Amino acid sequence: MRLSSSSQKIYVAGHRGMVGSAVWSVLENAGYSNLIGKASDEVDLRDQRATRSFMEAEAPDVVVVAAARVGGIMANDRYPADFLYDNLAIEANVIEAAHRVGVDRLVFLGSTCIYPKHAPQPMMEDHLLTGELEPTNEWYAIAKIAGHKLCEAYHRQHGDDMITLMPTNLYGPEDNFDLETSHVLPALLRKFHEAPDPDDTVTLWGTGTPKREFLHSQDLADAVRFVLETSEDRIREVAPDGMLNVGVGEDISISNLAGLIRDVTGSNASIEYDESKPDGTPRKLVDVSRMQKLGWEAETGLREGIQDVYDWYREHEDDIVHA
Repeated sequence: MRLSSSSQKIYVAGHRGMVGSAVWSVLENAGYSNLIGKASDEVDLRDQRATRSFMEAEAPDVVVVAAARVGGIMANDRYPADFLYDNLAIEANVIEAAHRVGVDRLVFLGSTCIYPKHAPQPMMEDHLLTGELEPTNEWYAIAKIAGHKLCEAYHRQHGDDMITLMPTNLYGPEDNFDLETSHVLPALLRKFHEAPDPDDTVTLWGTGTPKREFLHSQDLADAVRFVLETSEDRIREVAPDGMLNVGVGEDISISNLAGLIRDVTGSNASIEYDESKPDGTPRKLVDVSRMQKLGWEAETGLREGIQDVYDWYREHEDDIVHA
């Protein structure tokens, strides 16, 4: 199945988050007018009964699973039970309910943290479960692996059209800028914004040598649209397991990322490294050949994307700081 009519009902789980809101915006701009979403205080997706009742009442044709508990190294380390349980519950409840109501297609959004810590670079979909995970985010990774495998199992046993997209490190408007729970890019953006002077110092965790790949949320949202508009047969030709990496095909060291963000924000702060803190996975670059074979590539350059997020941050700074 693929999207073929603007009237098809599309449920975007997590539509108020960074990724979900981007997916909503891209689909709306592409002419899909029958979009539905519920905030967590309206439907708690960790609650199986509530999730099932909602899905049965709405009977969507398509489901995009963008709802998740997310966070950086610090948050994963401090709240392992929350990251594992909440994400397992959300994905299991939504996927099972989608199967029950007979949706035409489900797209589950995972994360490239599912790959082994020392996976070959760039990381291919076939590298899944070939080695140990990075300890600093294993709780989130295990949940996302389970979500993908659940989609694969429903396809194998029941023939359900369920596809998994594995995006690399994401950033964009509506990101989380809380310094305790955010990922590295939004955290650095806020730190440099709040440290404009030469006497200021911004401290990075670890050595600054790990390399990361960054994907703008609008590019991921466009990849979701693209996959929804592509036939299952075509997708399965390229990805028999239903799994597709989504990235830009280039990475950057954390130290160079910090320098780029400092330049975009106009900060004159110095950079220091706290090597007592973990680096995380040494490198995370994904192989994007499957998506390229299907005909899709990311379009947003990193500097352009950071500038876009910084403009959004400055516009919403008061709300962010006082949240």
